[in-house]
Amino acid sequence: MLPTEHRLRRREDFATAVRRGRRAGRTLLVVHVARERSGATDPHAPGEDASPTRAGFVVSKAVGGAVVRTRVKRKLRHLMRDRLGLLPPGSLVVVRALPGAGDAAYGQLARDLDAAITRLLGGGAR
Repeated sequence: MLPTEHRLRRREDFATAVRRGRRAGRTLLVVHVARERSGATDPHAPGEDASPTRAGFVVSKAVGGAVVRTRVKRKLRHLMRDRLGLLPPGSLVVVRALPGAGDAAYGQLARDLDAAITRLLGGGAR
């Protein structure tokens, strides 16, 4: 399970990540990553903590029924929990599951998520 402080909950945060962020698509999912805009303060100034990386998930009815969608969300939450440290602090991450994700094995989702994150962090070519 993803800790509460690492969850994306507000509609505006989802919109920020999807509209202003970079994206990397794979066979089973699309990952959007954006930097959170922090007012006028510098997050690296002494005495201030950088906001944590937060992740949210979009799993539409195209993926499957309610049981399948819930299963996909749980798998993705578990996978993201282990990968939060790879992303810079203050990142907003939205993982959108594509229709094939409902039938995919855990390992396939993990490979696609790793490939997308690697590409977004500048480690992979198109």
